[in-house]
Amino acid sequence: MLPAVLLLAEHAGRWAPWLETSGVVVLAILLVIGCLVAWATNLIALPGNWFCVLLLALYAWLGPASGRLAIGYGGVLAGFVLALAGELFEFLAGAAGAKRAGASRKSTLYSIIGSMAGAITGAIVGVPVPVIGSVIAAILFGGIGAAAGAMYGEWTNGRTWKENWSVGHSTFWGRTFGTLGKVVAGLFIVILVIAAILV
Repeated sequence: MLPAVLLLAEHAGRWAPWLETSGVVVLAILLVIGCLVAWATNLIALPGNWFCVLLLALYAWLGPASGRLAIGYGGVLAGFVLALAGELFEFLAGAAGAKRAGASRKSTLYSIIGSMAGAITGAIVGVPVPVIGSVIAAILFGGIGAAAGAMYGEWTNGRTWKENWSVGHSTFWGRTFGTLGKVVAGLFIVILVIAAILV
């Protein structure tokens, strides 16, 4: 056991200079890539903005304490505020849409399931148009999936087609605007991360 520890300590001494220079650059690049991937998960109704904040907090904790590539806890706090604003906007837009139409709890649950399925389908369907195609299709199909789920929930409750359509229409717009707000907040977090690293 002791020889292995000594060998590890010897190799750590060789790696230390690299970690102080190139390793920090690699860590910063991984942070940006991780935040971009996390941001994209917003499109399939996952908490991508919170993943970004978690990555940002880990980088602030484990990354360089000073220097050009350092990110302080002020950046983490700013990311947290943006993520919270995105969540609040999404919640309020979705709640306003459902409330306006008088959706039931069952419809809201089916709406969430439909939204996730629709967003994943949209992201796949939009692949032929690089980057932007998947984003637009995921948002659009997520809204359609949310509407379909809400309409199905209302249909199983015995509401008429006209009432179902009203719930679906409101749910579509609530989900679409809510997702757009959350995605924009996430984009600001990604911009914050890039700016904090470059400045």
